[in-house]
Amino acid sequence: MNYRYKTSGTCSRAINFEIEDGIVKNVRFEGGCMGNTIGISKLVEGMKVEDVIERLEGVMCGFKSTSCPDQLARALKQSR
Repeated sequence: MNYRYKTSGTCSRAINFEIEDGIVKNVRFEGGCMGNTIGISKLVEGMKVEDVIERLEGVMCGFKSTSCPDQLARALKQSR
């Protein structure tokens, strides 16, 4: 199933992703730091939703209360 999550508190504007049989696929960030968001996407590709949430939830960006990885974890939690 395809999802789109509007981010908040980050440079990225949205995250598009798919979940198939509990596995994260095709993660694409709109905006943000291109190298970092592509890196995150490649690292989580093929992982179980729960594992991605566990690893990325709570990651902060500098003095911000969230980050692109944290926003992905929130998006995945919301998709369940």
